[in-house]
Amino acid sequence: MATPASSPAITNTRSTVAASAGASGATGSSASALERPPALSFAPELLLRAQGIGAAIFDVDGVLTDGRIYLSERGEEFKAFSTLDGHGLKLLAQAGIVPVVITGRDSAAVRRRVADLGLVHAVFGASDKLAAALPLLAQLGLGWERVAAMGDDWPDLPLMTRAAFACAPTNAHVEVRAVAHHVTSAPGGHGAARECCDLLLCAAGRYAALLSAHKVTLDGAG
Repeated sequence: MATPASSPAITNTRSTVAASAGASGATGSSASALERPPALSFAPELLLRAQGIGAAIFDVDGVLTDGRIYLSERGEEFKAFSTLDGHGLKLLAQAGIVPVVITGRDSAAVRRRVADLGLVHAVFGASDKLAAALPLLAQLGLGWERVAAMGDDWPDLPLMTRAAFACAPTNAHVEVRAVAHHVTSAPGGHGAARECCDLLLCAAGRYAALLSAHKVTLDGAG
């Protein structure tokens, strides 16, 4: 598999916008902001690799969280999630890319987060993630050539080595980073999954349209 890719490029256009605002006033500035192209970009070869994805499988601990588990005196489990990641998963669904969660642990916190995000496909407490993924993919009618997978540790390797596109957070185990097509600049639980979602949206040609829609309405629905 390819070595980890470089971080996404960010184009800073603030100075240009500030100059145009001074010249044309508030109305011109608002119009410029609406018309401004996305600041985010990825390497063309990376986008080519990520094209045609129909479903994206995400681990939870270490990907959607920072990997730490908080336990109360009564044994209750607590986790912290990123709102950036959550919105990214919602954007995937809007773009027709099915977000899937497969996690080796099961907890009320994870189930609540999955429910709050409206994710339909999730497997909790999966000791064998490959066995958990196969019936889901059959249900969706997708082969591995249309699947992306993001994980951080060895239990995720069976999915990542089969998926057409594999992504890992920067805090992932070294063996996982070695098989990933893209290693995010952000760590797990702090926007890593969102970076993967953004990349998939760019590869699908949906990122710019979704961004423009969000500039018009709060939820980007239109």
